[in-house]
Amino acid sequence: MATPAASVRAGERDVRVTSPDRVIYEATEAGPAITKLQVCEYFSAVGPAMMRAVGDRPTAMERWPDGYRDGMRLATGPQDKGGDGFYQKRLPKGAPDWIETVDITFPSRRTAAELCPSEPASFVWAAQMGTLTFHPWPVRRPEVDRPDELRLDLDPQPGTTFADAQRVAEVTRELLAELGLRGYPKTSGNRGIHVYVRIRPEYTFEDVRHAAIGLGRELERRDDGVTTAWWKEERGERIFLDYNQNNRDRTIASAWSLRARPGAPASTPMTWSTLAQTRDPRAYTLHTVPDYLADGDPWADMDDEAFSLDPLLQLWETLPGGELNFPPDYPKMPGEPPRVQPSKKVAEHWDDDGNRVPDHR
Repeated sequence: MATPAASVRAGERDVRVTSPDRVIYEATEAGPAITKLQVCEYFSAVGPAMMRAVGDRPTAMERWPDGYRDGMRLATGPQDKGGDGFYQKRLPKGAPDWIETVDITFPSRRTAAELCPSEPASFVWAAQMGTLTFHPWPVRRPEVDRPDELRLDLDPQPGTTFADAQRVAEVTRELLAELGLRGYPKTSGNRGIHVYVRIRPEYTFEDVRHAAIGLGRELERRDDGVTTAWWKEERGERIFLDYNQNNRDRTIASAWSLRARPGAPASTPMTWSTLAQTRDPRAYTLHTVPDYLADGDPWADMDDEAFSLDPLLQLWETLPGGELNFPPDYPKMPGEPPRVQPSKKVAEHWDDDGNRVPDHR
């Protein structure tokens, strides 16, 4: 017999949860199995803080309808039919009438009506639909073409550790402070660290991406364990600053999101002092984060001041290096280097603008 539906209170609304006993995360050495009802209750508990971070933003849903098991795979795109989890960019049919959307435009110029959380119950409804991770754009309605966040994704490469990411994050904090900017860190839910800067919504996505490249190049000057190299073969055992996460339609797991990893770890905002003292980011999970958040939201004052990107754009203009590669699904961009691995590049096959010579297609 099917388990009766449950109800979870989120803000001013009760959200119906079907199959509440379904196991979403299997038991681990660190704790028992986690049910769908517990996932929905988690998002209710962190809902007010999530609204500060994600509210009014176009948000893609990373859905795992049958739950997550170690070894499962996230589909890489709409043509990948073999994934256990997938990204839902367009709001699914049958959503309640109180769920709000916002229209966004992809790099292809196609458009979509994407989830736009307007109340804490939005997250619980999405969790009822199998969402574990929320992927918001760095914009808010109505200015969906003007980012209000710079996102610095410090991504550990093979041979590096969370401690390496912590070191680079501290160098990032110092650099931002020197330039009159304030960064807000969070764990990725794995080994990485994300640093957010609230910015004035006066810049294009290309401006914000260039600001990230400028900052990354200055970090490379200060710490030889940092790289902005797009090609994996050139990164080595360093922390990669993924500047392309600031492109249109590129998103990072939101603050307080759960991750599809054993034990239900969460991407957890921190103060700089808490980050420096953290030894194992996997200790911040569905079970521990609500109590941690009860002591105060480390990002509560992020919206108090929005900063100019001009100091970082000055680094982009003055530090050598020029344009860097865009993701492969993007159209070829002005000044972009050739889209070929350096080890496979034959110089005479490419012109000075990074375009393949027609005879060598």
